[in-house]
Amino acid sequence: MKKKLNEQTQQSPDYRLIFSDIIDKKFPHKKKDCERILKKDYLSALDIITLNQMIFGVLDQEAENFNQKHKSYNKADILEILNYQKNNRLSNLQTSLKFKTSRNTIAKWRKLYNTP
Repeated sequence: MKKKLNEQTQQSPDYRLIFSDIIDKKFPHKKKDCERILKKDYLSALDIITLNQMIFGVLDQEAENFNQKHKSYNKADILEILNYQKNNRLSNLQTSLKFKTSRNTIAKWRKLYNTP
């Protein structure tokens, strides 16, 4: 498990360090709010999105659309989204609105990972 986590961290940026630096330099008053997420062993894509919203707040529609085009999810993140959908008994539409992705993407993920 640790080997897998190390391989994942080598392939992606160190978001913990990036967000810690941003908080320390520009938003020290938000440090306490973000501590719980930053202390996790592994930051998923959902954790990164949550941190970004906590630090910078809600973006305008144009910035939101631009950022949405550049999101990518790994298998663990997709399964986390699908589990969230299952646990909260959400439809594909409701899940897509929550995670700001298309309902067709959610349907594709469900077919790909054989979740009911």
